[in-house]
Amino acid sequence: MQMLLVVGRVIAVMIGIWLILTTLLSAIKTFVLPRASAEKLTLMVFAIMRHVFAFFSKPSRGYEARDAVMALYAPVCLLMLPAVWNLFEGIGFGLVYWGIGAAGFVEAMKMSGSSLLTLGFVTPPDGVPLGLGFAQAIIGPLLIALLISYLPTIYASFQRRELLVTQLEVRGGSPASPLVMLERSYRIGALDRLPALWSQWEMWFNDVSESHTSLPVLAFFRSPRHDVSWITAAGAILDCAALCQSTIDTPASAEAAI
Repeated sequence: MQMLLVVGRVIAVMIGIWLILTTLLSAIKTFVLPRASAEKLTLMVFAIMRHVFAFFSKPSRGYEARDAVMALYAPVCLLMLPAVWNLFEGIGFGLVYWGIGAAGFVEAMKMSGSSLLTLGFVTPPDGVPLGLGFAQAIIGPLLIALLISYLPTIYASFQRRELLVTQLEVRGGSPASPLVMLERSYRIGALDRLPALWSQWEMWFNDVSESHTSLPVLAFFRSPRHDVSWITAAGAILDCAALCQSTIDTPASAEAAI
């Protein structure tokens, strides 16, 4: 019986360390790593929340109502990430506390929650548990601060993305249409000014590629209005450039071809 308890504590320590490292790696890959990374814990949060939001945005509801619900999807998922990370950290440290014999299982979980949230109502004993308590007290607020520090970057990229999309409404209507863009440009004699527009959107595509790769959550942020979409706007620009190259009697444009 004593041997089984020892084995159980060893396994608990191993699982706890794995949970702690997995959570820290998830936070680093999600916000700090400047490249796309299929982070399983983050993907799990987004997948679960997707099912929740799908329940409240059924096809039987109108598009505007469904769009209003799904507009909350990305912000809610962002807020859920530090909550899930702290939950996993709390369980991980609790298993380690119990595994090294710092306290009983329930008391170890209380000790972990107290240290994680810096409440201080349960103090770890001196030695290794106390050192773990200090480490946990640093990690808990750090995970929350990591999200807060990246919110300005996320919303700055969002605003840059939406700027040209909003401007496109004047040229291509709402939602943007390549035929409307060409018709309006022809009426005001601005077909020769379209290459400048292609150059602007080339920079837009580069910026979106970079920002949405390093911060994939941006892909789930919807445009501010239900009748405007950055995805359909990008499609309208590409279609309009293709029509200019293949159909409209205008000088060949390297900007449109790119």
